[in-house]
Amino acid sequence: HLQVKVKIPFGNKYLDAVFSVPEKKPTYGVILTHGAGGDMNFPHLVSLAACLASHGVLCLRFTCKGLNIAYRAKAFKTVVEYLKLSDDYKLSGVFLAGRSMGSRAAASVVRQLSQGDDDDDFIQGLVCLSYPLRRPKLQSKLRDEDLLLIRCPVLFVSGSADEMCEKQLLEGVVSKMKAPKKIHWIDKANHGMAVKGRTADDVMEEINAQVFSWLRENMELEHK
Repeated sequence: HLQVKVKIPFGNKYLDAVFSVPEKKPTYGVILTHGAGGDMNFPHLVSLAACLASHGVLCLRFTCKGLNIAYRAKAFKTVVEYLKLSDDYKLSGVFLAGRSMGSRAAASVVRQLSQGDDDDDFIQGLVCLSYPLRRPKLQSKLRDEDLLLIRCPVLFVSGSADEMCEKQLLEGVVSKMKAPKKIHWIDKANHGMAVKGRTADDVMEEINAQVFSWLRENMELEHK
């Protein structure tokens, strides 16, 4: 697949981004971003983007530094608009995806865009990798307000040993969600998706396979 670097205007700055473009003309796309640290070249994101493009799904991943969730969400929204208005890729719909803090930003944007009057079904779903439901070691308020208001399909891929997203906490939130949802637990993985006794590539393959099969199910719903 082809990789195309772009700079997306954002306020008086630009966001660095890369399109992973499938060989056949794509109908659907995924916008993907990183967590609190790192950038769009985080290995899990690069691996997922390559997997999606090889299966015919356009992937646009972008970098937005900054630990302010509202700022990150604003950047994500800008990227959604950019892709929606793109002349190069005329997509029927897009899935928003992120890792850790990036998945919080994605959830916030899905909620904002689906509550507006311009709900035109461009956003098809949300993929949360290592969603940080709470801050570690703090039984503080759960970051669930966006999740509970979302209506489109949501996939969570989380480690069963993720210290920011304990199993019973996420299951509790998911049981209250109105949206169609699915959780895939990566056995014994921590927040960074590391698993003792498994290579990073092996874990990434499991994540990629889960994300792609869920996307495929949710794209097929559209075609019926």
